[in-house]
Amino acid sequence: MDARHVCIILTDMKFTFFKQLLAAGIVLIAAQYKSYAGGFPVRPGSVLISPSINYFFSNRSWDENKVNKPFANDGQFTSLSYSLYSEYGISKRFAISAVLPYAMNHYKDATGYNQTTSGFTDLEVGLKYYLANIDYIYYFSVQGTFIQPLYSNVGLGYKENGAEVKLMFAGSGHFLGKNYYFTAENGVRQYFGGQGPIQDRYNGTVGLTLDRRFKHQASISLSGFYSASDLNSAFNAIQIGNNRNFSFTQASLSYGYSFTKKFSIFLSAGKFIVGQNTGQGSSGSASLILRP
Repeated sequence: MDARHVCIILTDMKFTFFKQLLAAGIVLIAAQYKSYAGGFPVRPGSVLISPSINYFFSNRSWDENKVNKPFANDGQFTSLSYSLYSEYGISKRFAISAVLPYAMNHYKDATGYNQTTSGFTDLEVGLKYYLANIDYIYYFSVQGTFIQPLYSNVGLGYKENGAEVKLMFAGSGHFLGKNYYFTAENGVRQYFGGQGPIQDRYNGTVGLTLDRRFKHQASISLSGFYSASDLNSAFNAIQIGNNRNFSFTQASLSYGYSFTKKFSIFLSAGKFIVGQNTGQGSSGSASLILRP
């Protein structure tokens, strides 16, 4: 085998790694996203709109034995994404939601490899049904979501339709003179097609109002993924981004400020604390909550 063939093989391996790392990056970015209405009802006829910007950085990964190590050749993956979330109250029982994300992903390493991919990713449209409540303090709901890819480049995601069923529980109350709220969500998502993984996505958030005027609030979240597929079950460092068998858990802190009852801002920072067959990353986001 001559030097030219070796160069071609190495280039193909890097391109494959980059494409597939981007696919995983989109999955991880999706984990940062929160519906700030959560399991709480949206009044009939009212609208919630939330534009947000998210940043994600990773230069390390966990292998199939949960061993943490840096990317080869000092590789670094970064992603800057924008999303627009909207939810509309159809009736006392039903609400419809949609999220449209756009991502700009970049990978580079010490060998000089440098590549960027950008575009719209997966459009998600969901229908939420409020099952029951306890004294209008605790709410139980279920949501079905359809996933439609908006791209042809596999570097922006799985390039497969999917569906999700999610259960939600939310409530609020008083503790030590402070107002608190919580949300707990668990969704099972299936991507269709022969290579589509099935995923369990969970999130739990507890928040506290810091002042009597309800202007300031802080929250802590624990969220994660568990993904399984018959495809690519063994860990492969060259194909880490497209490994559909992985898991991770992330911890996040958020701060929110309400300018008015109809306009708020949320700032969040997160860190992946444990994982398997996936990248280890840190994230930050800023979101506006508008209730016209």
